[in-house]
Amino acid sequence: MKIRLIAGTTLVAAGVLGMATLSQAAMPEVEITIAPPAERVEIVPEPRRGFVYERGHYEYDGHAYQWKEGRFLQERQGHVYTPYALEHRGDKYYYRPGHWDDDG
Repeated sequence: MKIRLIAGTTLVAAGVLGMATLSQAAMPEVEITIAPPAERVEIVPEPRRGFVYERGHYEYDGHAYQWKEGRFLQERQGHVYTPYALEHRGDKYYYRPGHWDDDG
């Protein structure tokens, strides 16, 4: 029985990792029933040539919100960066991580 559990867990993990290699345009939303903490004040640095800045924000890890510091991401030729989104709809919140999309 333990072997089946381990095998099933391994297959699920492999599937999740495999999804990361698929087009980022199909990035799924995460449904959250807990409101995020209050926004933090962030000093956004000056733009840097060849980079986009991803603002600091809260990500949800399935149990709690975790603060993710703002950071510069190197531009990817032929792609456009779509920043994270946290939307409040009804009594739930929906989070989509930032990702690179094809611009063509």
